Amino acid sequence: MPRAPGPAAAAGPAAEARPGVLALVPFYCGERSALLEPLAGELRATFGLEVERQAPNFDPETAFDGSRGQYNSRLLLALLLRHHPGTAKVLGVTDADLFIPVLTFVFGEAQLDGRAALVSSHRLAPERYGLPADRALLQARLVKEAIHELGHACGLVHCSDGRCVMASSPEVVGIDLKTAAFCYRCTAALDRRERA
Repeated sequence: MPRAPGPAAAAGPAAEARPGVLALVPFYCGERSALLEPLAGELRATFGLEVERQAPNFDPETAFDGSRGQYNSRLLLALLLRHHPGTAKVLGVTDADLFIPVLTFVFGEAQLDGRAALVSSHRLAPERYGLPADRALLQARLVKEAIHELGHACGLVHCSDGRCVMASSPEVVGIDLKTAAFCYRCTAALDRRERA
């Protein structure tokens, strides 16, 4: 789920700029923490950035909405931006259930053409849909959603190619049908942005 660009957060601690680094910020991952190392490898290969795992420098509970029993992804994005400055991109990874006010849930969200992205494994797990646990399937879904949200943070919008990782996937079946790769149009768009 892309988000319109927002103002840069200036309230966070000063940090040395490190343009070739992706900060991977896990929180509330529990037993799914085992998914993080393979995810980091896939992100490193896809984006060519050094992936640095960082502990959250914020309290995720400030984004919890008790009436919904979920975490507001927009508030979490703002926290990631404010409290994890200095890297090219920052990706929050959680097992918390995410929402935005106009939708029941989201798999993730990103600041369009910005620094921050967020993804949750909560609704990606097969057992959530009455199926047996399948770690490989969960890992594949998490990788695709993380690449998708970081694609938004790199300025890409949803793609009409259903196999492209940037295809919109409001349900897990759509995630399963697409690949973890950018199509030729999205790859070309990323290349143009890197050269600009």
